Amino acid sequence: MTRAVNATLDPERVADAIVACVADWLPISSWAVFADDNSTGVRTFGSRGINGGLDASAAAVGQWVLKQGEVCTTGDVGADDRFDEGGNVAALGFPLECRGRVVAALVGLDRARASREPVFAAATLAALRRALEPGGIALDNAILVQRAEALSVTDDLTQLYNSRYMSQVLRRETKRASRSGRPLSLLFIDLDGFKSINDTYGHLYGSRALVEAGALIRQCARETDVVARFGGDEFALILPDTGSEGAASVGERIRDRVHAHKFLQGLDIHLTVSVGVATLPDVAASAEGLIQAADEAMYHVKEHGKNGIYIAGSGSEERI
Repeated sequence: MTRAVNATLDPERVADAIVACVADWLPISSWAVFADDNSTGVRTFGSRGINGGLDASAAAVGQWVLKQGEVCTTGDVGADDRFDEGGNVAALGFPLECRGRVVAALVGLDRARASREPVFAAATLAALRRALEPGGIALDNAILVQRAEALSVTDDLTQLYNSRYMSQVLRRETKRASRSGRPLSLLFIDLDGFKSINDTYGHLYGSRALVEAGALIRQCARETDVVARFGGDEFALILPDTGSEGAASVGERIRDRVHAHKFLQGLDIHLTVSVGVATLPDVAASAEGLIQAADEAMYHVKEHGKNGIYIAGSGSEERI
């Protein structure tokens, strides 16, 4: 167990290693490891044989173990009053501990109910818990490292990527696009009229408006795109494998979504955006050149009435 779980700092791979070891120790067909990831709540970090109707049963047992911090055994999850949901399956649940606290839950399921509740001899149970300790410590360390890495690239307010990470990705994508010959586009987006929110309602309301704007922009992006808060009320969107026309379409979608949105519930404030589009290799050959071209395109819109999209190097501008 110790060797297996310390071979990686990826939480999912650590959890898979725990499951692989325990599956060799106990003749149970399905296993899963649950932990709280601090963002989406309790989720599965590793599993084996958990599918179909077993998901709800495993989650129910896992959440109980995380909350109670105790070993759980049951011959029938569906008939057990401790669980709000689950099927007619037998289950075991073990807390994974680190530094005196429960950091995860290891759940084993059989695909049918048992005629009686599983029982371990005290010495066997103590041995199992000791054997699981390295897994709990390794998983907790891996999760802490993952969270620290996420914080280093994330904007505290909007939870989008920060400008530092955006620059790193843009340099990497620029090199990739140059090798492959595929286009790469960058959007710079500035909120028109944002200063008036801070001046009229204060910075707390201004922060709320930035969070709402960030969420709207992220909804307009693909999974492969990188959305970042560049600074202040400026956002950036990296669009791999996207030419200027496709990037302009994304800009239009963002502009429409922001224009239609009522910011700050109860105040119903409307904002617009100025969007600058720059595409490699059309107007730049480097990450720095792409940033400069997109920034200049965005300011071109700001200087010509705002609420529009300008494609660097095209001479064309659109406005609602």
